[in-house]
Amino acid sequence: MRVDQYGEFEVKILVIGGTGHVGSEVVKELNKRDADVRVLVRKPDVESLPGVETVVGDLLDPVSIDAALQGVDKLYLLNAVTPDELTQGLIAYDLAKKRKLSQVVYHSVFRVEHFKDVPHFASKFAIESAIREFDVPFTIIRPNYFFQNDASFKDILTKMSVYPNPLGLVGISAVDIRDIAEATAITLMSDKHFGKTYNVNGAAILSGPKAASIWSEVLGKEIKYAGDNLDTFEEQMRKHAPSWAAFDIRMMFQGYLERGFVAEDGDAATLTELLGHEPRAYEEFAHETMREWQKPTNSRAAA
Repeated sequence: MRVDQYGEFEVKILVIGGTGHVGSEVVKELNKRDADVRVLVRKPDVESLPGVETVVGDLLDPVSIDAALQGVDKLYLLNAVTPDELTQGLIAYDLAKKRKLSQVVYHSVFRVEHFKDVPHFASKFAIESAIREFDVPFTIIRPNYFFQNDASFKDILTKMSVYPNPLGLVGISAVDIRDIAEATAITLMSDKHFGKTYNVNGAAILSGPKAASIWSEVLGKEIKYAGDNLDTFEEQMRKHAPSWAAFDIRMMFQGYLERGFVAEDGDAATLTELLGHEPRAYEEFAHETMREWQKPTNSRAAA
């Protein structure tokens, strides 16, 4: 830690995953709190991020990650879902441990210990286990499924009138990435959260039929729920993603249906206290997304 001109301690935070959907929101939240932020990028020509320092590195190159950690006090670790996610995550954590950082905040996933047959959950569970084993102060963020994943369904919803995700009749406690980002920034800006694990869940349960009914109201027409046929779901996923990724996501949804992904008792109250407000609602996200879809293309490009 450094001391600024006013004699106050300055904390420098390295954000890994800061150019993605969740990580970029975390960077925004840290900027709001005047944090000293460094973001790891894979390519030097990445568009500069306002208010932050960028450093080029690759999670499979320990030399570059060690250089990125130089002069850093805290690490936010969100590594992407890839076939080598475990190796990438452990390289970053091991180097943070070597440098004796004052805190690692790890982006994991809700109920991770109950989904050991889902490849990317299993990777996160192994990284969590390593983090808990050693003496680097840590905080673990365990979010549910992201609302914003559904923003990619524009054509399916508006043209085919179908909600495609197999959420089942029981449903899940999906959450807005902005709530995840706020919770993450709060835990990075205070030492009060060392050793804690936060389940980051939405306040309401989102089932397949419920999601379809919300989009029906938002779009002003009937949206049907596609149902729970996971073979068909995986087949459709393979048209837009590598086969390994389609299988991984299929296993995730299969786990939702078999084991549940609904918030635990007390999760909503804990998150509300942490954020200082109730978690955002899926209906709010759906209306915002519909308004974005309605904007002229040139207006979105210029924004």
